[in-house]
Amino acid sequence: MMALPFVIVFAGLAFAWYGRRGWALGSGLAAIALTLMLFRLHATDSLALSF
Repeated sequence: MMALPFVIVFAGLAFAWYGRRGWALGSGLAAIALTLMLFRLHATDSLALSF
């Protein structure tokens, strides 16, 4: 799940390499949005620690 933003960034680099500037920008923005969403889910998750 946490690897998904890196895969999207790699796809964006591939789009940029092949000259698809709009797709590269869109995938970069999607990767940032997904990273923020995953961080929000992680940061607000309560820890169930029982020692």
